[in-house]
Amino acid sequence: MTKNDLFSIVKHFELITTDRYCRRLSRHNVPYKHLGVSIVLSGIHAIIFDLDGTLYFSDGLAREVSLAATRFIARLKGIEPDTAADMIRETRARLSIASGVDTPLTTVCSELGGSPRQFHEAITPAVTPELYLKRDERLVNLLASLKKRYELYIYTNNNSTLSSRTLSTLGISDLFNGVFTIEDSWRPKPDRSALRSLLSSIGRLPEECLFVGDRYDIDLRLPAEMGSAVMLISSLDDLFRLEIPAGGKTP
Repeated sequence: MTKNDLFSIVKHFELITTDRYCRRLSRHNVPYKHLGVSIVLSGIHAIIFDLDGTLYFSDGLAREVSLAATRFIARLKGIEPDTAADMIRETRARLSIASGVDTPLTTVCSELGGSPRQFHEAITPAVTPELYLKRDERLVNLLASLKKRYELYIYTNNNSTLSSRTLSTLGISDLFNGVFTIEDSWRPKPDRSALRSLLSSIGRLPEECLFVGDRYDIDLRLPAEMGSAVMLISSLDDLFRLEIPAGGKTP
């Protein structure tokens, strides 16, 4: 992350945050200082959320996705699951080193010979968000409040079936103006063409949008490069910094 990346995170905001958030920025080699305790959005008309690891956190569900991916590669290659798991780890590390950024699981499986469509068709029956997630009233209230002032969207590398089930289980299906999944282009984030298509679909310029995600390289780097504000989170407490104070101004 460069100083320009940091500017993209804090522009359009009056941002006051915690040491923990600042330490996360420092892991991207960004010098940091105290910036405050609340966010006041300015000039933003649309907030675009990642889904998995952003609007919920579940180690159990993450393990289930990882196991489903391992079984998919094991069947594809005709190898044992342990060998497939090692192959996935090694491939992800190799691709990330080569590109200099984190590599999403869909891209790793494509590199190993399984198309994004095949990968998602294989994992969908094996993943059960309903076992790990439940309705989150605080999240519902946050999004309902934000929806009064902003357009809200989902942009995820997950597929439409699992995304729909996840949103329904969390109780937030009806709070978004639109949901964009891997199936819209079969090109996982980060992808410049897919991102431009999303912005065109919602009729917004990059600078009118805030992107919120838990993985800087995958969710946020490209939007920041294109001129959007971005917000990096690692917990739901981070997400709730978007709460609008009583009497807060509408942009």
